[in-house]
Amino acid sequence: MTLSPIRKVFQGVADRHQMFRMFDRHAQRPNRWENDDSGALYRGEWFEICEASNDYMFEILPPLWMRGDMFAMREFLTGSITSIFFTLRIDGRARHFHGYCDLADKGSPERMRTAIIERESRPVRAMTREERLEHIWSSTADDYRGYAGERWPEADHGKRTVMFFTRAGGTTCKLLEDLTDAEIAAKLPVHLRYLPEQQAA
Repeated sequence: MTLSPIRKVFQGVADRHQMFRMFDRHAQRPNRWENDDSGALYRGEWFEICEASNDYMFEILPPLWMRGDMFAMREFLTGSITSIFFTLRIDGRARHFHGYCDLADKGSPERMRTAIIERESRPVRAMTREERLEHIWSSTADDYRGYAGERWPEADHGKRTVMFFTRAGGTTCKLLEDLTDAEIAAKLPVHLRYLPEQQAA
């Protein structure tokens, strides 16, 4: 399972509970404790948080570093990847964001800042298909999401899955990437279902 480039993984402003859940969205990944090469899963993920959560994270530990509108957490998630917190003025309003950057790549925080501002400055609210899928993954409870294992074709092993309730009253699992537009709409909260489709750049 490879994700990486810079991507928004939650729509709206995450509350503190949601923020802590999303710090480790991939906690259930297979082979977590064996040969853990999870950097690509986290690198580039970002989402919006509230000012109180931003301040709380700033006060937990002295930052590793501060640069104008951002600071880095002292504790690393994996390898050289750590949390970067941004306070950005977008359309005249201060907003707060969390992102995972690889500090071995010196330009990583600045590229993420640029990507967030570009994404959040769009004149019309819209979501790409990928953003819809990432929001579904972020907001689905652990009991209803997972990873394809031995019962799946070998080519699908390790891919993300989500649970659906069927009309007959049972449940079925489906690969996240294979969801149809109707299934995506059914999984999204009402206020996100009918946003226009934003084509990926």
